[in-house]
Amino acid sequence: MIYTTILVQLDIDAPATPRLLFAQQIAKKFEADLIAVAAAEPSAPVSPSESAPLVAEVLRHRTHEVEERIKRLKDEFFAVAGKDERASWRAELDDPTRAVALHARAADLVITGAPAAAAVGDSQRTIDPGALVLSLGRPVLFAADGLAPFKGERVMVAWKDCREARRAVVDAMPFLRNAKEVTVFNAAEDGTLVARDGAADVVRFLMKHGVKARSQLFESGRISVGDSIIVEADRIGADLIVAGGYGHSRFREWAFGGATRSLLSSGSFHRLLSN
Repeated sequence: MIYTTILVQLDIDAPATPRLLFAQQIAKKFEADLIAVAAAEPSAPVSPSESAPLVAEVLRHRTHEVEERIKRLKDEFFAVAGKDERASWRAELDDPTRAVALHARAADLVITGAPAAAAVGDSQRTIDPGALVLSLGRPVLFAADGLAPFKGERVMVAWKDCREARRAVVDAMPFLRNAKEVTVFNAAEDGTLVARDGAADVVRFLMKHGVKARSQLFESGRISVGDSIIVEADRIGADLIVAGGYGHSRFREWAFGGATRSLLSSGSFHRLLSN
């Protein structure tokens, strides 16, 4: 697994430059192409009391507003990318999650982050993090809230013996190979002996791929698995958490287990999730 193309998602309600610079740093680290994607879906409220011409006028105004914001992001993108032929721009008037999922077919890794406060929960102006993880078929790197420069020196693998975690380990391999230390953290949900054997297998697997790995077992039930991951990641000074995105879909709603919800909401760390 190598990263030859990285996609960065940009929010129309936030400056593009900070996230672009963060993604550009990682793209240069792996000598990868960089694709920037900005998308939002204009909409107009419709009620029985509103006339068709009024609705059309509101939609026209909102479409223009979105187009203007995307144009400003595009100008920012080219100011940052300059004449870099390995950087490209894409934009859509579409649901942001759907648009990123579409363009992710061209990338090995997708980078996103916390949406602007004004757009939180507005799926027409920013991505739905859970839906993104479950729909892409690609690993998603959620940048820490402060967009701290990516180091990737100490990585925690939040291990659970299931398909999603196995997928995440393979998807994160370029980061894991470059890390100085990788800790395979297992919460022992299936019993101490089973957890120890599972973590040992993962460590051996990683070492055969040139990764400096060790295991850490969490046996206390005093705090939740999600909280234990965050606490341990902070204790070891992890600058990246790798985990499977566990969940299922029900129409347009996405339900996640507690550990995944904790990781999605914890903006103190860079997090790579796969499903």
